[in-house]
Amino acid sequence: MTARTLQRCVFSKVTASVLASIVLTLTVGCNTDRTENTVGVEKVNQPELPLRSHDRMLKILAEIASSSSDDNDFVGDRHARQLRAYLDAAGYLVSLSRKRQWELHFELGRAELRLGNEERAIELLERSLELLPADEIALTKKTHFELGVASLRYGETQNCCLLHSHESCIVPIRGKGLHTQPKGAEGAIKHFGKVLELPSAKEGDDERLDIDEAARWLLNIAYMTLGKYPDDVPEQFLVDPSFFEPELDFPRFVNVYPKLGLDTFNMCGGAIVDDFDDDGDLDVVTCSWDVTGQTQVFRNGSDGSFKDVTADSGLVGFYGGLNLNHADYDNDGDLDVYIMRGAWLRGNGLHPNSLLRNDGDLKFIDVTFDVGLGEQFLPTKTSAWADYDNDGDLDLYVGNESSDGVLAPCNLFRNDDGRFVDVAVEAGVADTVFSMGAAWGDYNDDGWPDLYLSVVGENKLYRNDKDGTFTDVAHEAAVTEPSASFPTWFWDYDNDGHEDIFVGCTSGPVGVLDTEIRFEMMHLYRNRGDGTFVDVTESVQLDYPATPMGANFGDLNNDGYCDFYLATGNTPYSEIRPNVMFLNDRGKRFQNVTMAGGFGHLQKGHGVSFADIDNDGDQDVYVQLGGAYPGDRYNDALFENPGFQNHFVALKLEGRRSNRCAIGARVRLDITEKSGEQRSIFHTVSSGSSFGANPFRQVIGIGTATKVDRLHISWPLPDVSQEFFNVVGDKSYRCIEGGQMDEIKLTSFQIGGKGHP
Repeated sequence: MTARTLQRCVFSKVTASVLASIVLTLTVGCNTDRTENTVGVEKVNQPELPLRSHDRMLKILAEIASSSSDDNDFVGDRHARQLRAYLDAAGYLVSLSRKRQWELHFELGRAELRLGNEERAIELLERSLELLPADEIALTKKTHFELGVASLRYGETQNCCLLHSHESCIVPIRGKGLHTQPKGAEGAIKHFGKVLELPSAKEGDDERLDIDEAARWLLNIAYMTLGKYPDDVPEQFLVDPSFFEPELDFPRFVNVYPKLGLDTFNMCGGAIVDDFDDDGDLDVVTCSWDVTGQTQVFRNGSDGSFKDVTADSGLVGFYGGLNLNHADYDNDGDLDVYIMRGAWLRGNGLHPNSLLRNDGDLKFIDVTFDVGLGEQFLPTKTSAWADYDNDGDLDLYVGNESSDGVLAPCNLFRNDDGRFVDVAVEAGVADTVFSMGAAWGDYNDDGWPDLYLSVVGENKLYRNDKDGTFTDVAHEAAVTEPSASFPTWFWDYDNDGHEDIFVGCTSGPVGVLDTEIRFEMMHLYRNRGDGTFVDVTESVQLDYPATPMGANFGDLNNDGYCDFYLATGNTPYSEIRPNVMFLNDRGKRFQNVTMAGGFGHLQKGHGVSFADIDNDGDQDVYVQLGGAYPGDRYNDALFENPGFQNHFVALKLEGRRSNRCAIGARVRLDITEKSGEQRSIFHTVSSGSSFGANPFRQVIGIGTATKVDRLHISWPLPDVSQEFFNVVGDKSYRCIEGGQMDEIKLTSFQIGGKGHP
């Protein structure tokens, strides 16, 4: 079975069975008022009523899905169909030069691989290789490289996908991660070896330089999948084994996703982990940018199991979305979901985003058009919630993607009693940029949320001027880089009371070995406390070549300092590299614990959530996995925290005058460590990164302290605060604005097993 066959299986289970019925229902049955459709009531000549928002969204998404074969360059097969027609035309090939024949076979081979037709892709690429004359060195290298990539992906499908285990695709590959079906890896070794045996790239030939570096890296990975690394790798091509050795002693987090019973075999997309049914445990919502891919909802059974409740949630037929986040926009106590669509598709990405109102018990209804969020369809992958005007309800910033032929101004939707009005122009934030990530934070400590926007080009830091307008101070604050930014967030990584800024970067080829290769690095900006920042990336040892899309932060070891995870990988199949985990060493430096902790998953990562999914007081890490093409699908991962000796306090804050889910509330915990050291921990309530969503219930590590001496909460309204003293550790609390702090009784459980006390 190929990845394409797997794709068809998934499609047949979810999409194909409902797509036709959705279109039929919405076009035939939804234009009448169902409450009046009783026996004997004549409908002739009655005017059609407008579709409700939910049905209107379903109709639009079904139409996008049905036209995707022709309109979508990533999931569609139009290009492949055209090339197949050329090759099938009688007498056409013989009229072409051998080089033109090579080109047709080569391009169709690549197209078939993207669709998941791996065996056919390999067949076509092998034929293209036969058509090349011996003196075409550059094209020969290129063809061998593509054959190596196709073979490696075939090996991944036959092993990592069809024989998926907790060790699949995690470097260093070992145990049940080894390929028992060796054909794909053997083909990859053969062809990557040929690439490296052919003359090396000349200086200035960036394409061949990238191929050589990538082939070396992927050759070592192929040997590793067969258990033959490092012994059988030719010495001149060997990646130094020290690259895969742990930098420090750190416990291993096991990928327990196979125990969950979830079916998220999908392309790239977003993930939220939070308590959507208000029963005390954390549920999972995921989406996929596949325009025929179903948004999925999984209920936590409080016993280590999860149940797919998508059909009961009301979201069958809600397709597409590269990213999603959540907030209680209507202050009713239920967490709602916002899905972003059309990213990277430029003119073909004029798709609607969705605001899904949670009506309780994991039941959702689309209210996008009812609340004023559906007037424009623009490509986007980033948005962020905050109460920017401090009126007690949450507003929504949406960063859109302007590009050649697509003018897509960014939006700032002000929440007026549950209905949204775009005030971006008046506020001064209606940028026409290619937005990559957006995050709110109070960088100048004035009680008003400011906005950071990562873009292709110079990033922006919008200072909230407290009168409904913003001023871009990125240059004077010195936070404009990198130029190829992506995920971003505000956090206080060094616990000095000032919010710092992290911004990831997407530039650079697959090679992670040669630091001379053209990488632009991630940036960590430390807040000086005077309105300016200093770039501390190198001084805290974050000068590491990574290309994250999804990312997020949390506290793995409950020491009170936030760590972070980068889910890496670019669009091409060759872009496989380990996702990376960095441990915060008391705000002084970051240590790479990827190999020691078992976090180095090779599949392309996107939405990330740090979440205490088993209610045991430490944070596990959920990551949505899968690529941009139908043949690059994969299962998600959940890295279970093995536990540390430190303590925690979990806080669920509920606003009353402030927004209900307390986004923007700032928490200070004063503690005394077992050693007698007194220190403070600073935390802000948010879902974390611009690409991934943590729970709003904050699990905050307090190190060796067993209690919090003083807990200070600054609610997201100016001059509204509360204090509590001697808060006992290792417990969960609910704190209502202006009220008391009450303990929440949560039951921990073993993931995939029975509940336990």
